[in-house]
Amino acid sequence: MRILPLLAAAALLAAPAAAQKLGARTASPDQVLGQEAALDPVAEAEQIAAAAAAYPLGTEQNPVRVGGPEGARAYIARLRCADGSRPQVGARSSGGVGAYGTLTERYPLDCGGAAPGRVTLAFDFYHEEHKEARPAPGFAIDAR
Repeated sequence: MRILPLLAAAALLAAPAAAQKLGARTASPDQVLGQEAALDPVAEAEQIAAAAAAYPLGTEQNPVRVGGPEGARAYIARLRCADGSRPQVGARSSGGVGAYGTLTERYPLDCGGAAPGRVTLAFDFYHEEHKEARPAPGFAIDAR
């Protein structure tokens, strides 16, 4: 029976030490909120876009940024194959997680015998404000 009071005393002595360790390793809610507020979403998006630019446009690592399926259709409508024709568009499918941390959608495009031939472009639908002016590799783009 003497062990029980000793265990209780040891637990009470250990509690402040554990609280000090915990406090030393964590931040207060105010500090966490301050850190989140310090992140500039525009600067972060620019950083991601700069890193993605190292990869070909239309890949999972650098998806074409558009505003939803309508934006993807509008972008594809402006693409031209090497012979000036519009590519044939296949059925859309789900892609993976793209460079911007969101799911991508993939569209197969076919230029027949003209370059770039058959390709699949990845699109990120979550960029309402962005209108891509660059063509995917092998394509030209109608600026209209």
